Amino acid sequence: MLKVESLVKTFSVEGEDVHAVDELSFQVTRGEVYGLLGPNGAGKTTTLRIILGLLEADRGYTEVDGYQTAEDPIEVKSRLGFVSASDGVYPWLTVREMLLYFADLYHVDPWVARERAEGLSRVMDIEKLLDRRAGTLSTGQRQRVTLVRGLIHDPPVMLLDEPTRGLDVVGVQTIFQYIDHLRHLGKAVVVCTHRLDEAERLCDRFGLLLEGKLRYEGTMNELQAATGRDHLVDMFVDMMTAGAI
Repeated sequence: MLKVESLVKTFSVEGEDVHAVDELSFQVTRGEVYGLLGPNGAGKTTTLRIILGLLEADRGYTEVDGYQTAEDPIEVKSRLGFVSASDGVYPWLTVREMLLYFADLYHVDPWVARERAEGLSRVMDIEKLLDRRAGTLSTGQRQRVTLVRGLIHDPPVMLLDEPTRGLDVVGVQTIFQYIDHLRHLGKAVVVCTHRLDEAERLCDRFGLLLEGKLRYEGTMNELQAATGRDHLVDMFVDMMTAGAI
């Protein structure tokens, strides 16, 4: 469902070339949750922006459901859902109005949009919020609305960028339930997060990034066998220590 192939992106910083993404390749299949993990500056956000069509790669390509971002950006955007820590709700619209507005942007038939909004609202427990203005919602409520909004056009691929940042324990559990729901629906999911303990619980496979390069990839068992470490935190400490030598 999602393919990233030999991706390269270089920025010029104070006269020097910085390889934000360096020959990065990975794939995510239907029903799989892939953790794209790394410290600040590892290339995670740059990769997501290239997939979304917000940045142009220097070399390589990204492909969503058979469409390459550089060649068919509109088709790719229609097949992507995106959720980040920044909720970006429209405060003067009701939750229902906002969900239907976003569905219309993706050319979802009105009756399908209404049914989908109702169904997703039941799943994410925001039925009682549908006719409230978004600006009156709490942080946790706004996050639930954002999660529903990301699925309103039923995309096959979901990108989640730091989805639990700023949330309390209940909010984090909501994200876990949401990702389980995405897996059940057969979505291909990419999760970028600094919370490695959460990633261990959430993801089926992992890609460990450092300085734009994919250093390790695989299931938790495969990473443990390759690194000799039991937990992602220890793996990253070893990687960063080796890189500093």
